[in-house]
Amino acid sequence: MCASKVMVTRGYDKRAAAVVLLKHVKNPIKLAREMLVREQTGRDEQNPSLGAHNHVCLGGETAEDLASKWGLELRDKDYFWTKKRWDEHRRGLGKNTDSRCTRNDTSSMRRIGSEGWNGKEYLSQGTTGCVALDKYGTMCVATSTGGLTNKLPFRIGDTPTVGAGFWAEEWNEAPLPLSPKPSATTIPPFVSSLMDGITKSFDACFGHFHGYEPLPANEVQPLDCKSAITSTQSEGHSVAISGTGNGDSFLRLSAARTAGAIVRFSYPALPARTLKSAVNQVVGPGGELQMSAGDRWGKTGEGEGGMIGIELRDGKGEVCWDFNCGGMFRCYGDGKGGVRVGVFRDEEEVRW
Repeated sequence: MCASKVMVTRGYDKRAAAVVLLKHVKNPIKLAREMLVREQTGRDEQNPSLGAHNHVCLGGETAEDLASKWGLELRDKDYFWTKKRWDEHRRGLGKNTDSRCTRNDTSSMRRIGSEGWNGKEYLSQGTTGCVALDKYGTMCVATSTGGLTNKLPFRIGDTPTVGAGFWAEEWNEAPLPLSPKPSATTIPPFVSSLMDGITKSFDACFGHFHGYEPLPANEVQPLDCKSAITSTQSEGHSVAISGTGNGDSFLRLSAARTAGAIVRFSYPALPARTLKSAVNQVVGPGGELQMSAGDRWGKTGEGEGGMIGIELRDGKGEVCWDFNCGGMFRCYGDGKGGVRVGVFRDEEEVRW
């Protein structure tokens, strides 16, 4: 079964769309895209049954029925069979691979309850993810996966789960207005309210109590944060992140959203956090993802993974990535017309 998702920083009210438990859709990522754009463009207003409404995640027969109605290509299940993945499945069950196996030979498939499940069935993990930034400053993240080898039926991982395996977000950062300098006669509004309450309590119990006299309301104005942000020149800031690895660990941490939140809510700290440092904190060596595995690290595959991302700040996009496992296949445009590819951490990336 396949799962895919797509998420954008702007332009669509839904912003994210995901599909899961697909058996026949040839290109699940195209189905996720259709879910995102159809209600926005109004193409299905005359026939609501052709729309996904405002739902962010759909699965199974409902999703495949929409794919059929929308004209997406469907294939029989044997189209998705490959000898390489079949052999990997058998090795995960402790069985020898047999070159005579065909895509219709499922006699050795494990049934729930017939054999125990253990961490050794966590073999290689593979997810295809992409993050893109266009000339208008809009970012999009798209990811697709077939899940873990020998996973339990109907297991849902991080790829289609908003905030776990993917995230895209845009916000404005406004310069903070200067606070008035404190003086002997200036009492902050919250202090005045507090003293007023104390004074009334003492008055009720002990008679008139002489406390601080609050300034007239027209001399001390509370800060209206909303109007300050909307009326001040602001700077756009956005991030887009895609993850790969042990999806259950990503789920437990809401890993992609956590990395994005580190960047967004570190402001106005000086210096503000970069997406590169946030991704390192979450999925880098010794990071949050690795620590989430506890004493199971290195034994079950838990906590292993990596992320790719783009951060847009001050009109400039920066590519970043990190991982805590042996390697992560990656490629990206270097901004100079070239493409760089790499796998391991300590290698110099190849420029094409």
